[in-house]
Amino acid sequence: QVQVVESGGGLVQPGGSLRLSCAASGSGFSINNMGWYRQAPGKQRELVATITSGGSTNYADSVKGRFTISRDNAKNTVYLQMNSLKPEDTAVYYCNADYILYGADFDSWGQGTQVTVSS
Repeated sequence: QVQVVESGGGLVQPGGSLRLSCAASGSGFSINNMGWYRQAPGKQRELVATITSGGSTNYADSVKGRFTISRDNAKNTVYLQMNSLKPEDTAVYYCNADYILYGADFDSWGQGTQVTVSS
């Protein structure tokens, strides 16, 4: 089984920046896509950004031009650099890893990290 753990959330003022990290750990696995999702109070979880093992990225329209997803395949880690943060970015941010283990496809979610954008 693969575990993913997020870090880097916190409180930031509007216009500020934060960098989230997510590390996947385990043995015998290979990771395909990794991604970030978020869930604000009273709302459904939504996609923020995803990245393939080859580095192709996809972003929600609401974060394009402000957020950047990247990954370090050697460390099984994905990052989310968030700039020009807005109050509407406030949410719990979750990391997801889509991986292959013993020939089968699985995905794993982290426990989430809170991001609060407020003055």
